[in-house]
Amino acid sequence: MKTPLFFQLQSLSGPALATEAEAGLRAAAAAVSPKFFYDALGSRLFDAITELDEYYPTRTEAGIFAAEGAAIADAALSCSGPAPVLVDLGAGSCAKAARLFASLAPRRYVAVDISVDYLREALAGLQREHPAMELVGVGQDFSARLALPAELAHAGDAADAGTLVFYPGSSIGNFAPAEALRLLREARALATQGKGSGGLVIGADLVKDARVLEAAYDDALGVTAAFNLNLLRRLNGLLGADFDLRQWRHVARFDTQHSRIEMHLEARQPLTVRWRGGERRFAAGERIHTENSYKWQPADFEALLREAGYGAVRRFADAQAWFGVFVARA
Repeated sequence: MKTPLFFQLQSLSGPALATEAEAGLRAAAAAVSPKFFYDALGSRLFDAITELDEYYPTRTEAGIFAAEGAAIADAALSCSGPAPVLVDLGAGSCAKAARLFASLAPRRYVAVDISVDYLREALAGLQREHPAMELVGVGQDFSARLALPAELAHAGDAADAGTLVFYPGSSIGNFAPAEALRLLREARALATQGKGSGGLVIGADLVKDARVLEAAYDDALGVTAAFNLNLLRRLNGLLGADFDLRQWRHVARFDTQHSRIEMHLEARQPLTVRWRGGERRFAAGERIHTENSYKWQPADFEALLREAGYGAVRRFADAQAWFGVFVARA
C-alpha cells in the first residue's frame, strides 16, 4: 500500500495567524475570517452540520451528483482528458471527491485544506480504501493565494495529465465577489499548468427564500451555533484570550442587498475580552462578524466564471434550482 505524500506550504498556526486574528478583533467593526473555524473540532462540527435537516446544500448537491453524475463526469473529462489529476479544494474529510473516483479514475488525488491534522487523518483512511492510488495532501490557506508545490507540477507522468480542480459545497460563497474572482483565476492557472488541458467542477449555492437560507445557518439543534462559538475557543488557544462562550450567542441573517448570509457572534452583556498584549470592550449586542456566504443567480455565477477566463460552462441543478454544479473548461 502506498503512503500519502504531504506538503505544508505555510505555517497554519502560530504568530502569523495570531497577528491576523488580533487585527480582526481590534478593527472598528470586529471581524474574524471563517478560516479560523477549521481546527480539528471545527471540521468535525461542520461535518455534523452537513447532516442536519435544515442544511440543504450538502444533500442537494449530492442529489445533483447522484442524478447527473455520469453527465458531470463526461463534461469534466471533456475538459481534462482521461485519468486527470484531481485537485480538491477545502477537501475536509475527502468524502465528496472519493465518490467521484469511480467515474473520473484520477491518476493522482491532491487534497488541499487548512485543517492539517484533520486532512492527514482523512487521507490515511482514504489510502486504506484505495491502496494503489497516489494521494497527496497539501496544508494550505488558499484564502489569500492558491498555488501548489512546484514538485507536484512536474512529478512523473502526471505532468502530462490534465487537471480537474474540484471545489464543491458552495465554499466559493465565503469569498466576496472580487475575492472569488481572484480565486477562480488562480484555480484556472492551476488547472492549465503542465502539458495537459484542464477544467473546474464547482458547487455554488443559489438565491432562494430567506427563511430557507436562515434556517440552514441557524439550526434547531444548535450545531451551527456550536460551530460558530468554537471559533472563540480557537482564539483562546491562539491568542491566550479569555472569551467565555456563555457570554456570546450565534446570529445568522440574510442580507438581501449583498445576497449573502452573514454569521456573527453577539455579546449577551457588556464585557471585556483580554488576550496577550491587548483587550477589547464589547457593549451588549455588539458583534464579531465571522462569515459571509454569498448566494448566486445562475447567470451571474456563469458570468463570473467567464470573467475569470473559463471557456464553455455547463450547469447542473436540482429540480428546485436551489443549488448549481458548474463544469467549466479552463
